[in-house]
Amino acid sequence: MQNQSVEKSIPELIEKSLSKAISYLDYRNLVAKLAEEGKSTGPEQTEALANYTQLNHRRMKRWDKTLKFNEEAVAEIAKIDHKLTWLVLTESWCGDASPALPVMHKITELNANISLKIILRDENLDLMNQFLTNGGMSIPKLIVIDDNLEVIGDWGPRSEAATKLVDDHKAEHGMIKPEFKEDIQIWYNKDKGQSVLKDLLASLSLK
Repeated sequence: MQNQSVEKSIPELIEKSLSKAISYLDYRNLVAKLAEEGKSTGPEQTEALANYTQLNHRRMKRWDKTLKFNEEAVAEIAKIDHKLTWLVLTESWCGDASPALPVMHKITELNANISLKIILRDENLDLMNQFLTNGGMSIPKLIVIDDNLEVIGDWGPRSEAATKLVDDHKAEHGMIKPEFKEDIQIWYNKDKGQSVLKDLLASLSLK
């Protein structure tokens, strides 16, 4: 009975979150403003989170300009003939979000049936707690919703390929070492968003 109660509450939580969701452009403007002011999203304000926000602003700006999809991917995206809402939980300081969100945005630009909406994790904890990753509030978390506010898929916080890198690093070192954050960003730059695109095409009703 408890599970049924939780299931019934998810559409209500989604509807509430969608009412305050913002577009990708508005999110980019928000992050740019925070970066300029030396701030970040979320209740905790630290120099480290502000620095990550500034880094992510620069990274997303670069991704928005340079991201490319091949013809096969573009054709797959064009096949979607039903309305979908992609609701993403994130924060400005999240390193895994900076390569993922531009990929999601470009997909939605290529097909008007897919709408991208963004909300902040720490302002939507009730919803976040329904989509935990291994018990943690890892972001970004993409929730795929149909016209009836039913969840038909989710993705995150990172691609399958990037997750393997993280898991292998943890297995070797027993933890995420500080320098790994730089290593994973170098990998993201070389990957050029293709592993995120591959995951989304394969698992989010795009194929």
